[in-house]
Amino acid sequence: MDRRQTLKLIGGTAALAGAGFPGFAFAQAQQEMVTVVKIAGIPWFNALEKGIQKGAKDFSINATMVGPANVDPAQQVKLLEDLIAKKVNVIGLVPLDVKVCEPVLKRAQAAGIKVITHEGPEQEGRDWNVELIDSVRFGEVQMERLAKDMGGEGDYVVYVGTLTTPLHNKWADAAIAYQQKNFPKMKLVADRFPGADEIDTSQRTTLDVIKAYPNLRGILGFGSNGPIGAGNAVRQQRLAKKIAVVGTVLPSQAKSLIADDTIREGFLWNPTDAGYAMVAVAKLVLDGKPITDGVEVPGLGKAAVDVAGKQIKVDKIMRINKETIDGLIAGGL
Repeated sequence: MDRRQTLKLIGGTAALAGAGFPGFAFAQAQQEMVTVVKIAGIPWFNALEKGIQKGAKDFSINATMVGPANVDPAQQVKLLEDLIAKKVNVIGLVPLDVKVCEPVLKRAQAAGIKVITHEGPEQEGRDWNVELIDSVRFGEVQMERLAKDMGGEGDYVVYVGTLTTPLHNKWADAAIAYQQKNFPKMKLVADRFPGADEIDTSQRTTLDVIKAYPNLRGILGFGSNGPIGAGNAVRQQRLAKKIAVVGTVLPSQAKSLIADDTIREGFLWNPTDAGYAMVAVAKLVLDGKPITDGVEVPGLGKAAVDVAGKQIKVDKIMRINKETIDGLIAGGL
């Protein structure tokens, strides 16, 4: 066969493949998933991205991550709109504002795009939401620890990423309700403060809170940078023995603050596992696999599934303290 005949054969095979004859296709393009997170470049989402990258390799999906430069729901929406225009197969989302994201996600679904969320149990316009913790218990265990360090009484404040970040506020609701029921001598002295996704914002807020509430004895931070910023401010003011800081943190960020007891204890799930789980669930959805209670999520084990509520959950709460921190950091956190 000469070169001209070979080229004609290649051209004919390509045409057949394009006409929908899979037997003539050379190789199907990888399915694509892009996950939009709350903010790009912070350690928490860098860790989540590692899980996405591992999932991409293990499940043969072109899976990547993007995020806004600032904590801004409008920027998230713009990124989501770009992905609809790009016609990706799956959109992943860690939402900042479920109401703001809802219309664009429904447009994505109408375009045939699957939607997998994390930290979005109330997000409309999704196929499934994936969680690595029980949201109510996650708030309660942190309040238990804060109450222990406050002796069950005194003034405290709560930080969240934004006032519309779904899970942060669900954790805060659970923590506050638990305090009111079990530790009536503790007092929430102000409405919860936003900014816990940013260290500088949390640090400035804490300096202001210390001035405004001189009897402050506790800070509970939901958002991985909140306890770091709060801890920096408490340490700066040399108030670590008076004000207990507890909350959601990454071990590598919190090491020095835990070592000197500024942060009394941290809590989280593994963000790398969360990124991996999102891709694993996307693969199940793309392959048309049934997702029912007890489904095996690769890498995480059996999951509790609320089919009607489109929720997939495993229980992976981790405690970060002097005894556990070095091992968690050695594990990549």
